[in-house]
Amino acid sequence: MSQRHRKKIAIDSLDSTFKFQVARERGGEMIVRCFDCGTCSASCPVRQVNERFNPRRIVHMVLLGMRQQVLTDDFVWLCASCYTCQERCPQGVKIADLMIALRNIAVREGHIHPFFSVQMKILSKAGRLMEIGDLENKKRCRFNLPPLRQDASQVRVLLEKSGFLSDDKEGKGD
Repeated sequence: MSQRHRKKIAIDSLDSTFKFQVARERGGEMIVRCFDCGTCSASCPVRQVNERFNPRRIVHMVLLGMRQQVLTDDFVWLCASCYTCQERCPQGVKIADLMIALRNIAVREGHIHPFFSVQMKILSKAGRLMEIGDLENKKRCRFNLPPLRQDASQVRVLLEKSGFLSDDKEGKGD
């Protein structure tokens, strides 16, 4: 990234306790062991396709305390959890697990990726992520499988109780 494209971060916006919060989260325990060697980024297949996902940069941002930038940007959601980075890390930092930990913190703080909001809407309407219609049930019948019903009532109750269908979370993807 060239110097002119870098954003300046105000020092008072940094959260020095963020790395410790991440370290207490399941999957983030090893974050403070990272010594910025770059092995994770060099072996990451997602990084090769999308420059925005850079595990080394994300770890560095967490260690610096860039809480808001890490939790609100969508690059944390790009990890494919292929575990290549974990297999090659000389310090044993579990990057894929760390990304899950960061996602968990983000969700608890209300930063849900828009992709998941769309999934919750589909689940609330159909009871599953793929609607089952007559065509699918005819195929099931050919294999002597019982037809599936479209009943989202139980799933909707779970989504409402978990807060995913409330107005404050629906479509909130910062």
